[in-house]
Amino acid sequence: MPIPLPTTCSASDVRCLPRGQYIAHQDIHSILVTLSGLFMVLHLALFVDPSHAHEVAILKSANITAYNQAVSGFKSTMPPDTTFIEYDLKGDTHAGRVYAGKVRASGAHLVLAVGSKAAIAARLEIFDIPVVYSMVLHPQKYDLKAPNLVGVPTKPPIGQQLDLLRTLMPKLTRIGYVFDPDKTSPLQNEVVAHARHLGFTFIERRVHSAEQVPAALRELLPKVEALWLISDSTVLTEESFSFLLREAFDQHVPIIGFDPEFTRRGALISFWIDSSDIGRQAAHVAKSILSGAGHSRLKPPMPKQRMALNLGTAEYLGITIPPSIHSIADAAY
Repeated sequence: MPIPLPTTCSASDVRCLPRGQYIAHQDIHSILVTLSGLFMVLHLALFVDPSHAHEVAILKSANITAYNQAVSGFKSTMPPDTTFIEYDLKGDTHAGRVYAGKVRASGAHLVLAVGSKAAIAARLEIFDIPVVYSMVLHPQKYDLKAPNLVGVPTKPPIGQQLDLLRTLMPKLTRIGYVFDPDKTSPLQNEVVAHARHLGFTFIERRVHSAEQVPAALRELLPKVEALWLISDSTVLTEESFSFLLREAFDQHVPIIGFDPEFTRRGALISFWIDSSDIGRQAAHVAKSILSGAGHSRLKPPMPKQRMALNLGTAEYLGITIPPSIHSIADAAY
């Protein structure tokens, strides 16, 4: 039966209500149960890892091995209960913008953009979802700057490479490279300054078509002691690589590449970053964002640099590879 309230109530009396009202024992029990449940919900909300149980949209520029490896590395490093939705642009920029629009309208908590076309589509279409882009060799060329964008480095710091080259070739002074300014930026000022500090001078030749490459290379090779390859689709094709390899060998000029396949085919040394490792680093950045870290405080980690040597080329060119360099090579041919 209802319990009459006392005529005089203290503030600490949980049964106190305005005079003439009643509260039942079962009502008190119901209130306590409800409050207990609310406290439990708040407790769980404070301690659930926010990086779990998220939906991530993946925009991939094309179905190529390097991009697939980056996606696999990313997925393997994300929490196991993450949901992934994938879109393959197949090299079509327009399709990228359409897919990015779908992502914007979806419930995705984060976007992974793999390759330059996917990154560009994300920049143009996605404004209120965090975007992590990767596998973009020249991000400054595409103006990949926005409050919701953060990139993962795709190339190892060139300073590390120059330090290793100084150990490998102590007498090396002049390094040449060929590039198309419409597709690739020249070496940055800080790189040139670091090279100068180590005693290197970069000599460049600019081309605007694949037809200009042979003449530029023949004019450059007699003036340099090493040829630095950069990722430039005008300069480097299957046919041009065979040509420049032959011309460099004839001039006894070692080639410095950015892919182990170049070294397997005759380049003296190559520096690169494993695509799977790039994907793993992108996942670490994504987890930080999903856990509440602001973009401005994020400094993307540098994936591990890898190195390949061609021992046969070194012998042909009369270059002795120091044990300190040989011991850290990831591949030797």
